[in-house]
Amino acid sequence: MKRVLILCTGNSCRSQMAEAFWNDLGQGEWEAQSAGSNPAGYVHSLAIAAMQECGLDLAQARSKHLREFQGQPLDLVVTVCDNAKESCPVFPGAKQVLHWPFFDPVHADGTNEEKMSVFREVRDQIRTRIANYLKANE
Repeated sequence: MKRVLILCTGNSCRSQMAEAFWNDLGQGEWEAQSAGSNPAGYVHSLAIAAMQECGLDLAQARSKHLREFQGQPLDLVVTVCDNAKESCPVFPGAKQVLHWPFFDPVHADGTNEEKMSVFREVRDQIRTRIANYLKANE
C-alpha cells in the first residue's frame, strides 16, 4: 500500500479534507494521513459539514502535528498551503514531494452560508486535484 502525508499549517480544514478524499478515492491502494506544522487542535465544523455532504465523515478526525510522521516511510508528501511548504521539514523517507496550494476557507468572509460556499468550492478543488493525480498515476 502506498502512503501519502498531506500537510497544512493548522490541520483543521484543507489537509483533513484531502486525507478523507485520498483514502476514499485511493480505493485501498493508498493510506492517507494529514498533519500540521502548527495544529489547530480541532477540525473546523464547516469542513466537517462540507465533507458530510459527500458522504465522508470527519466528526472523529483529529488535528495532528507533523512530528507524528517524521521518520516514517512515505511515498508522497503533499503540502496544501504556502506556510506548510515553507515550514515543512524534510521527510527523507518521502519518494516525492508536491505543493498544491489551496485557499484557506477559514479566511472566508460573509454569512455562514457564504462561508460554507467557500468550503464547498475548496473541497471540490481538492477532490478534483486528488482524482486527477490518482488517475494519472494508476
